[in-house]
Amino acid sequence: MKILYIVHDLHDSAVARRVRMLREGGADISVAGFRRLENLPAEVAGAGVIDLGLTRDARLAHRALAVLKHTVMPGKLMAAARDADVIIGRNLEALALALRIRRANPAAAIVYECLDIHRMLLGRSLPARLVQGIEQTLLAGVDLLLTSSPAFLREYFSGRPGMAAPALLLENKLLRLDSAPPVSIASPPGRPWVIAWFGMLRCTRTFEILAGLARRYEGRVQIRVAGRPSPAIFPDFGQQIASVPHMHYLGPYRSDELPQLYAGCHFAWAIDYFEEGLNSRWLLPNRLYEAAAFGVIPIALGSVETGRWLRERDAGLVVDDALEGLEVLETLDSGRVATLAAGVAAIPQGDLIATRVDCDALVRALEAARR
Repeated sequence: MKILYIVHDLHDSAVARRVRMLREGGADISVAGFRRLENLPAEVAGAGVIDLGLTRDARLAHRALAVLKHTVMPGKLMAAARDADVIIGRNLEALALALRIRRANPAAAIVYECLDIHRMLLGRSLPARLVQGIEQTLLAGVDLLLTSSPAFLREYFSGRPGMAAPALLLENKLLRLDSAPPVSIASPPGRPWVIAWFGMLRCTRTFEILAGLARRYEGRVQIRVAGRPSPAIFPDFGQQIASVPHMHYLGPYRSDELPQLYAGCHFAWAIDYFEEGLNSRWLLPNRLYEAAAFGVIPIALGSVETGRWLRERDAGLVVDDALEGLEVLETLDSGRVATLAAGVAAIPQGDLIATRVDCDALVRALEAARR
């Protein structure tokens, strides 16, 4: 089966993970996408790349114009679509392109991969309603929906006008293609407690909370940060973090570096106030699965889907608000942390890890979506 995968960011590590899953399931895949960095990757997880140009984070109008350009002049996308059995659009703008180029191959199935709900899709302003009208039109052409959280299905898509396609829940699990489970590296038994904040760094409130925590506890709590900060939100992240004692930025990372990054960490910050009250209520972030897979205790809010997921498994440090979580950290002793770690270790591996079985199931679901 041949797949054309249209993405918003060729440099996104989650895109590479999905490509690995599709290739492992036996699909022949090409990736067409925009990028947020100047350099063009030669390939994505072994798949060939079609460059759609440079876009910027948090600049919706600029991205819309970039999509419009390829909608009006879709030449290289049309050529790639002619042999595709399935065209996947990873977010709404990519779905618009997927449906545009289906004209070159009407038999191709259209799959919408939705991992975030943009605030414009939840607003009441005139521009928001215009975007929602576009979404309704696009959803009518979808053959299969892929999404990463049951809350997206329950709270959003179940009542969305135009949404008639079947859905497949595909959580952001850690991908392991060998038979060995990830190795949990034991953390030091006592203080300082080390909190990991890894992944997409785009929440200013999280930064402020963690920086305040590092200052307040004067070395009794250490903050370890790694990933790619959003330049639109943190224009000078390196300098900002360098000014905070006991808070250390380790830079961007590859997925194979996660074991070393999590080694020595007791907790993982899984609270996200980015688009608070909207998308952040429903998502299940990569860091939830990654941290738990390596034996690190996620800290999450009980009022959002991440907290619900942890409570269902009687795991993690689930709090009513971030400030309560900080107070709890002060009272923890080694015995309580060991009990929390045991709860994380008891989470079934199948809830955290995607394997070859999941890759095969994904490709079979895509095959079933073909007309």
